[in-house]
Amino acid sequence: MHLPPALDEFLEMMSAERGAANHTITAYQRDLLDYLAFLNAKAIPLKQVLEADIEAYTTMLHTQKLAASSIARKITSIRQFHRFLNNEGMTAHNPAALMEFPKQARNLPKILTEADVSKLLTTAAEDTTPQGIRLTAMLEVLYATGLRVSELVSLPLAAVLRAPDFISVMGKRQKERLVMLTPPAKEALAAYIPLRPLFFGSKAQKTSPWLFPSRSAEGYTTRQQFALLLKELTLKAGLDAAAVSPHVLRHAFATHLLNHGADLRSIQQLLGHSDIATTQIYTHVQQERLFETVAQHHPLSPRKKQGVKQEK
Repeated sequence: MHLPPALDEFLEMMSAERGAANHTITAYQRDLLDYLAFLNAKAIPLKQVLEADIEAYTTMLHTQKLAASSIARKITSIRQFHRFLNNEGMTAHNPAALMEFPKQARNLPKILTEADVSKLLTTAAEDTTPQGIRLTAMLEVLYATGLRVSELVSLPLAAVLRAPDFISVMGKRQKERLVMLTPPAKEALAAYIPLRPLFFGSKAQKTSPWLFPSRSAEGYTTRQQFALLLKELTLKAGLDAAAVSPHVLRHAFATHLLNHGADLRSIQQLLGHSDIATTQIYTHVQQERLFETVAQHHPLSPRKKQGVKQEK
């Protein structure tokens, strides 16, 4: 495909100097060809583009009812492109410098109630086979600590044996943190650890460094294996399998702590969030639950009044 010289140079810079991946280059190319086609249709040279012209383009994008994330990606492409043109002296100014991204709706995480989690744990504990005891241990540790599933499955045995009440976890960007084990988690681990050799990679294998070893290529239970076991358990417990995942249990850990009075800073440290803004999503979850409670149970709420009328 023959590209305009300025676009060709921009894409070459993104690839050679910034090491952008092929799919990123392709996305930039697609977005900017669409933008340049808009400018060409209005006979606007790149050197004469004004903020109003870019606003007209983004307005057109909104009329196409594109998702906010798609528009935000296109704006990123345009901003990078005009910055490049300005830095290279191809244009006298950067008309995209003050472009604003569309506000994107923030999806609240799915949350399990405390009763739902209790049902999962009770159902898991009813299975007294080695597989059931292992799954119970994994669930108890996950709910007690709020670990990421990748952190859970790759826990070394030494992390548990080092101290009876805490686990040392190596999280994202090699940041280490301590998380506390609850009494049920410690009991579940005590029941499981003697059975670990049953899950070694082969009968000849005498040891494994992992807390939850398996015959996978990694040497430990994979995220996919654990997710499948959790789905099967969810169905067995009579819960909605589509609403339950390892990450949902992590959300449940944080939300239930917040509901019982834990402060955000402590939850941030336990979850291993580098920015407390990430943790603040749980305050929004809590507010949503409070609003829902008021809407359902306040005597003057429209929903409550409707329910009273239906009863009559």
